[in-house]
Amino acid sequence: MGEFFKLLKGGNRPSLLAAVMNTLIAIMKGVAFFFTGNVAMFAETMHSIGDAANQYFVFIGSALSKKAPTKRFPNGFGRLLNLVLLGAVLIVGIMAYETIVEGWHQLTHPVEAEGFIISVVVLSIAVILEFAVLYKAGKEVLHESGVKGGIMAPITTSFAHLNRAKPATKLVFMEDLVATGGGVLALIAVLIAHFTGFLAIEGAASIAIGLMMFYVVMTVFLENARCDWGNR
Repeated sequence: MGEFFKLLKGGNRPSLLAAVMNTLIAIMKGVAFFFTGNVAMFAETMHSIGDAANQYFVFIGSALSKKAPTKRFPNGFGRLLNLVLLGAVLIVGIMAYETIVEGWHQLTHPVEAEGFIISVVVLSIAVILEFAVLYKAGKEVLHESGVKGGIMAPITTSFAHLNRAKPATKLVFMEDLVATGGGVLALIAVLIAHFTGFLAIEGAASIAIGLMMFYVVMTVFLENARCDWGNR
């Protein structure tokens, strides 16, 4: 057990920060969904839970993959991260499917949600927090790429250097980019539904968020496939 915690100290720090932050955001959104029943909020709750689970997997996998080779595993544990990420892909994929299903129900049979103010406040706070994590991940991308820049560089310049960052850091950056975009999309949908009465827009937003989650799933899967092929 002592060795396990020692290995965790060497895990990917941006993924741990993102995991903790997304856990808090998921709880906040989940409570808001409980009181409002808003479908867009449900989609964002699933999104944050999926991101948090994914990033916990990345952190633990990145730490355990650094374990020294043993007689039983003479080639080391470098590919452990790939196996762990496959579990994350499965979890996020299931949540993405549920998000799309709920969005379709709202799109075809619109239901007015309650707690407009709660939804707006929670989504606004979530977007700010997710952007903060995205900014931190962008700084880590630049650091790992050996690039320096101004105050906005983590958001602007980091895109051009993603391929030079560690796979775990790259994944966290992309996940939080999608999370921030999803939060903004959900917030816009809630505002439109409230002020125009076009309730189906929340279902459309939920479907879009689910598709964004699938994009993350495919990104993780392809990254794993690339690494697996490169190790042969």
